Amino acid sequence: MNESLRQKKVASLIQEILSSQLITLMQDSEAGLITVTRVEISKDLQIAYVYVSVFGEEDPKAALRHIDDLQKSLRKSIASRSKLKYNPKLIFSLDPQVGHESRIDELLNGIKDHER
Repeated sequence: MNESLRQKKVASLIQEILSSQLITLMQDSEAGLITVTRVEISKDLQIAYVYVSVFGEEDPKAALRHIDDLQKSLRKSIASRSKLKYNPKLIFSLDPQVGHESRIDELLNGIKDHER
């Protein structure tokens, strides 16, 4: 995705706000540790694709459903803590890169063990 400087700034702002809000809103739940890994925003700044990773939860999709239930309050937080013209629609999904990174680590560790 070829993002403009404005898109990058808005995505960074949204990631910062959502990260702090998820810590506050989810601290009492049993959803495990939820991290906002990255945010991509559409060119018109009206849709934010939020990628999260979930650790310590047997069913990450359940945590994702819980986050979706909180979407109204998360959007309200973004509106109150930013001066954006449009409050973007949030689309949450699990970050596939986290699984890829751990698989690469496993493969590299296997190679190191095999060389010894």
